[in-house]
Amino acid sequence: MNQVMLVTGGSRGIGAATARLGAAAGYGVCVNYRGNREAAEALAEEIVAAGGRAIAVQADVADEGEVVRLFERVDRELGAVTALVNNAGILEQQCRVADMDAARLTRLLAVNVTGSFLCAREAIRRMSTAQGGNGGAIVNLSSVAARVGAPNEYVDYAATKGAVDTFTLGLAREVADEGIRVNAVRPGIIYTDIHASGGEPGRVDRLKDSVPMRRGGEAEEVARAILWLLSDNASYTTGTFIDVTGGR
Repeated sequence: MNQVMLVTGGSRGIGAATARLGAAAGYGVCVNYRGNREAAEALAEEIVAAGGRAIAVQADVADEGEVVRLFERVDRELGAVTALVNNAGILEQQCRVADMDAARLTRLLAVNVTGSFLCAREAIRRMSTAQGGNGGAIVNLSSVAARVGAPNEYVDYAATKGAVDTFTLGLAREVADEGIRVNAVRPGIIYTDIHASGGEPGRVDRLKDSVPMRRGGEAEEVARAILWLLSDNASYTTGTFIDVTGGR
């Protein structure tokens, strides 16, 4: 069967690491991006140069029309998605709840929660054996923040990841008899660019001594867990979570 992976927010960090490992495992890969065209296209070209199949496609996952067009393009150029990685996510500047406004919350929910729902919807319409598909797997990117709450920094982000956890559980049970497995990975403190977007590029180094393993994680360490959940090695695993946190 033609294996096709769509990685949302795939131009950098955990998404890019997942795209590379997916291509090496034989998936045709769509690297989705919102704004970083140069990085996404460079990654797709890297995969193709190594003998894989890849395309880079711009789409904002918070926009329903753009999500529909994203999946339609993957249909045309790679084939129907068999593996979805709901990786796209955003942070706002570090902030206490007492200082947050509604616009900030709306932005976070639109990308981190609504975007995951919309992409999963389109994937299910292609994967579901009840709708003529051949099955597939979805991995949602949650965060250890969903368990610890991220006080004084990112309570809003943590809350969106709590929603992703609940979404993972409900969707997994909803489509379990339609050939679709749904799981989530909860990264801990990982060396990626997302910390800079929150206003503290050195956040991992500041917090690494609070991790039992005394170090930050690497994007590929998270990607390996994602690839396992997507693979046939996880064939009886759905509605569950892998924490990649160094013990945090």
